[in-house]
Amino acid sequence: MLHAISVPNTCIPYPRSRCFSQRNRGSTRLCVRASLPDNNDGFKVEYTPWLIVGLGNPGNKYHGTRHNVGFEMIDQISQVEGIALNTIQSKALIGLGAIGEVPILLAKPQAYMNFCGESVGPLAAYYQVPLRHILLIYDEMSLPNGVLRLQPKGGHGHHNGVKSVMGHLDGCREFPRLCIGIGNPPGSMDMKAYLLQKFSSVERNQIDAALEQGVEAVRTIVLNGFSHKITRFNLGQKYKYHKV
Repeated sequence: MLHAISVPNTCIPYPRSRCFSQRNRGSTRLCVRASLPDNNDGFKVEYTPWLIVGLGNPGNKYHGTRHNVGFEMIDQISQVEGIALNTIQSKALIGLGAIGEVPILLAKPQAYMNFCGESVGPLAAYYQVPLRHILLIYDEMSLPNGVLRLQPKGGHGHHNGVKSVMGHLDGCREFPRLCIGIGNPPGSMDMKAYLLQKFSSVERNQIDAALEQGVEAVRTIVLNGFSHKITRFNLGQKYKYHKV
């Protein structure tokens, strides 16, 4: 069961860690908790929430472009899990729900890609989400189109959106990410033009299939963490377009 209670000034402050500090706290906190019923011993299981963020640019101009596949994945999760994206907070469109018994917060930053960290840092602090439960979803040119990769941590790989997020998490890189392959620009095509280009029909079909597979991957990591299933998932993704 998901509990969402508005409580003025009564929540425990987010503890400062080695590499993440709290920012932009409001006067009212939305406390999020999921729990299972008491068992025979009177114990109750509670879950740490996940913040799942897709990177992209707001506005119809960018809808369906390569650089916005992070937004598309959030939309897919929203649809499959029945979580409405209906609130603006910290410059992001957000939706509160759960996968199984685990509470999740879906977010699409509404600042442009280069400033998306302005949403992620404050949301993580406000909802008391630890780094290990911040899942960042974004496009990756080093992967073939439609190929997915889950990682427990990593650098920014010259991705301006990831760079912005790391900057607002005190430079930390120890948060998981789901990368969605979009391939490299052909020939001498300008990288910016490539990122803001829409997919061909063949590429679109590959991305649509990847979005469906991505929802299952997100469910797996939220419910089980980085288990052996994730290793098998990455291996299957790596070779899914290789003919044997």
